[in-house]
Amino acid sequence: MPHLRPPRDAQRGRVYEWEERIVAPRDRTFIAFPGAQAMVNAIWTELGLRYPPRVEPLPRQATATVASANRLSVYLPPRTASWCLLHELAHVLSSAEDGHSDGHGPVFLGLYVQLLVRYMRLDQTELLTSLRGAGLRVTPDARPVFLDP
Repeated sequence: MPHLRPPRDAQRGRVYEWEERIVAPRDRTFIAFPGAQAMVNAIWTELGLRYPPRVEPLPRQATATVASANRLSVYLPPRTASWCLLHELAHVLSSAEDGHSDGHGPVFLGLYVQLLVRYMRLDQTELLTSLRGAGLRVTPDARPVFLDP
């Protein structure tokens, strides 16, 4: 039986480059770990969603990882850039209960842009134009994948 690998996250590196160029310079705020769960809960409620992900400490051995998320949990260091928390929430929103994820694909980016516009007041047209200019695919009207159509 052949070994099956998950599909390659083709946009990952370019998304990180785009964030460093476009998003990070526009937000210098940070969230301390103790306040992150309340922020996640507030965002979840405002989006009309139930059952927010749990905020958990990033494992100490994760030295190369800034933060991480899946459908049920967001893993954060003691202090996180605000835009990074929104990045991780976009991962939660683009992950199904079965563990399937859009990675850094078009659905993830659509949800991430929506969060950046709503909570950081960044310009949607500018974000979408810069994403497309970076050769990134984005679904601007993406919805959380775990919602019924």
